[in-house]
Amino acid sequence: MENMSELNPRQFLSDLFKSAVDVAAPEKMLHHFLPEKPKGKLIVVGAGKASAHMANAFEAAYDGDYQGLVATRKGSHIPCEKIKIVEASHPVPDEGSFAAAREMLQLVEGLNEDDVVLALISGGGSSLLALPPDSITPEDKQAVNSALLKSGATIHEMNCVRKHVSAIKGGRLAKAAHPAKVISLVISDIPGDDSSLVASGPTLPSFSTRQEALEIINRYRMDLPKSVLSWLENEACCAPMPDEASFKRDEVHVIAAAQLSLEAAAEKAEKAGIKAHILSDAIEGEAREVGKVHAALIRQVAMKNQPFQKPCIVLSGGETTVTVRHKGRGGRNTELVLSSAFGLQGLKNVYALAADTDGIDGSENNAGAFIDGNTIKNLYEKGLDPAHILNTNDAYSAFEALDDLFITGPTSTNVNDFRAFLIL
Repeated sequence: MENMSELNPRQFLSDLFKSAVDVAAPEKMLHHFLPEKPKGKLIVVGAGKASAHMANAFEAAYDGDYQGLVATRKGSHIPCEKIKIVEASHPVPDEGSFAAAREMLQLVEGLNEDDVVLALISGGGSSLLALPPDSITPEDKQAVNSALLKSGATIHEMNCVRKHVSAIKGGRLAKAAHPAKVISLVISDIPGDDSSLVASGPTLPSFSTRQEALEIINRYRMDLPKSVLSWLENEACCAPMPDEASFKRDEVHVIAAAQLSLEAAAEKAEKAGIKAHILSDAIEGEAREVGKVHAALIRQVAMKNQPFQKPCIVLSGGETTVTVRHKGRGGRNTELVLSSAFGLQGLKNVYALAADTDGIDGSENNAGAFIDGNTIKNLYEKGLDPAHILNTNDAYSAFEALDDLFITGPTSTNVNDFRAFLIL
């Protein structure tokens, strides 16, 4: 771009986010992975924030007989001809989550070797498809999810625990479908794209153990119901492992992931004449700490042209966590950029967007938020204390006051966090 003064930073960052999301849309990728028509039945199942869109894309592309059921987030319903769509709650499961799991297990019962189960899996499925073992009440199962979300545990650690406190996760859905062949199509929201962790892997074997789950619970000092702790002391809680015969014929394909989305955003930036740098597609850690590190890097670029020459865009993905200490309104992306804003104070021509590619950051209505070098000053001018806001996990309220929320609505996909820092 020859004349940077013509660039609208907020619109430019929004366009990069759109490029990242569009390349991960189910209709762009799913038709490449359609199964051959089986000798027997084709059963389509699924869970996740993108599962209804995946089901819709499947129906548009597949010419054959099938039946199915997928569970998606409330508000993400898309009508399908033959596949039943069940709406459930996120991030804590509700009766819709439990009902969907029970019905899905019934749907795959009694299949034979000639049948195929096509599983459409995306992030968010851990909550949307949930079923506790018989010894654990639905209320206690909900308490597990709530404790995990507040703990500060990584997504890998959370899903380790979830797999061992479930009657459907950690490969149990695939085991119930045996001897049918299970083909899993996965939109990955997991740093590193370990498909067995997406939606806590209902159709993929577990690589973790109940001992690891107990260690995680102790490490984060989670206060869990006695029924859950008793269950984890029982060998019956162990999720099926990769060497079990029920997985031998199964297939898994990751059809969309953070790296592809970051590359799409980088390509769009380069076409506009702005050099793009991808830091990583798998950055994890406490959101406010990751925000500080990003800010330090961007300040070095802005002031010293190191390690990158400006103008440029710095991109990253992954999934941060928030240890919830107070009852403010926020999400991991809004908390991350608010933390970054402290380190970018006073810098001119520096702008950033952090957002969740599913369109919902935490439990509010925004995907994320924008910042620039004046964000902290603008908060003080509004009579707000940004340090107090950050310490009370209330970043949403700060950006709402500044009219700096980034609101997209549900996007139909989920490849986790998208962060873009623009230095002009």
